[in-house]
Amino acid sequence: MSNNSQSDVEKKYNKWIVILSIFIPLAVAALFGVNLRRLGVDVQPLTFLPPIYATINGLTAVILIAALWAIKNKNIALHEKLMKTAILCSVLFLLMYIAYHMTSDSTRFGGEGMIRYVYYFILITHIILSVVVIPFVLITYVRALAKRFDRHKKIARITFPIWLYVAVTGVIVYFMISPYYV
Repeated sequence: MSNNSQSDVEKKYNKWIVILSIFIPLAVAALFGVNLRRLGVDVQPLTFLPPIYATINGLTAVILIAALWAIKNKNIALHEKLMKTAILCSVLFLLMYIAYHMTSDSTRFGGEGMIRYVYYFILITHIILSVVVIPFVLITYVRALAKRFDRHKKIARITFPIWLYVAVTGVIVYFMISPYYV
């Protein structure tokens, strides 16, 4: 593929990257505030979802590490499959997270003292970086699609630690708040 056609692939997806990078956080924020039960919709709370989506976060972290190992060992096909799986896991997490919060009341963290500050630091950085990582993941993926591996590798060095942090802290947040689920 020539550099021009590679650039065309990137240009083709740039609009979608911008749209999704704005739409996803706004949709999550909007839907987070919608509780179907409080709106009178007869729906069962999906209280079984938090341990499932926490597990998916943990699985995403393992997949990301395996994908890094695969590419370091020049196993490009495995790396590609693992990265697509990590993206799929992130999408599944997001859908379950939204479904849970649309059917269940939010849980308040009940810890006291220093642990409360630790929890909120982890939670706030997790939330902020989960928004920040969206365009990074999309750009990194599109650069691989465009076979712009020099540029893909450059941004992947930024994307990987952010995405890994979000995945790992998602599990930590779950374990810290799980004793307070009703």
